[in-house]
Amino acid sequence: MAKIMHVQTVLLVEDIEALKMKTGESNTKDALAKAVSHYLECEYTQDRNMWAKKLENVVNKRKDKEEIAV
Repeated sequence: MAKIMHVQTVLLVEDIEALKMKTGESNTKDALAKAVSHYLECEYTQDRNMWAKKLENVVNKRKDKEEIAV
């Protein structure tokens, strides 16, 4: 059985509203749960050079698209 912990934090209202929009959730609890789940599962959050790796993937995808178009 999974252990559950109740947590609290203080966040800006604007940040919560932006998170709800980005996650597509209408309430704070679901938006936070979805964001935490994504963070834990996302391949980029495990890498210290997360942004460099993500940028490299974007560049490689664009190169592939350009090669296909030519």
